[in-house]
Order: sequence, then C-alpha cells, then structure tokens
Amino acid sequence: MRLARRLALSLALPLAAVSLTACGSGISLDEPIEGPTWRLVLLGDQPVAPGDDPMRNPQLQFDRSSGRLSGSGGCNRMSGSYTRTASQLKMGQIAATKMACGDPARNTLETQFFQALQATASYRLQGPGRMALLDGTGRTVAVFEAAR
Repeated sequence: MRLARRLALSLALPLAAVSLTACGSGISLDEPIEGPTWRLVLLGDQPVAPGDDPMRNPQLQFDRSSGRLSGSGGCNRMSGSYTRTASQLKMGQIAATKMACGDPARNTLETQFFQALQATASYRLQGPGRMALLDGTGRTVAVFEAAR
C-alpha cells in the first residue's frame, strides 16, 4: 500500500509541475488559432478602428489543412503560407492584390500591417477570442479579436 502511494505521488508531482508551467505561459496550445477570422484591433500600440465595410477591415484567417493564411490588409486581399509549432508562428511570403487605396491613412495602415505579419515570430492567446502576434524580441506587433 505504501509503495503504491509513493509511486502515485512520484508520478503526480511532475505532471502537476508541467501543467502549472504551461498555465503560467499565457499560451493554451489547446486553442488553435485556425478557424476564426481574426480582426486587427491594435497595430503596435495604436488602436485600429473598424471601418464601414467589415470585409475591408484588416483581418486574417489561418487554414490548418492547407497551411495557408488569407485576409484583408484594409484595401487589398492577401494570402500566404504560415507554419505554427506550439507558440512559434512564422508567415511565409505574403501576396496581395494591387487595388488603389483612396485613403492614404488606410494605405499606411495596410503597409504597417503586412510588415507586422512578416516580423511575427510567435503568438500568445490573451483570453477567449484575443490573440497577440509577437516579434523575435517578444514585443507585441499586433493584437486581434475573433470576429463575431
């Protein structure tokens, strides 16, 4: 009986430590980023207000089966590839349409958004429906909310 109890404790403690370590990271690998459409709400530390046309808001969506991402930069549709391993996230080359953007501020936002995607090295889920992209130094480059 004592031996069985010791064995159970010796197995339970390392498992508990691993579980607590994962919880403290702020990243839940059980919640995939694939599926929802992610709407950009912060670029760096600047809020991004939604526009009148939801389809033209800066947003992206990840497709696990194809390893592709798609979305909008605010003026142009975009697509590309990505790889995700645990919390590491790397975007491949991103292609975008070349439509004229009548609003210079929106054009600047789109350029900065694409640059943030290319700088991404990892991600962090910040609660249900909220995801941050981080660069190689751990600095947040963009924050998204799952579109409802």
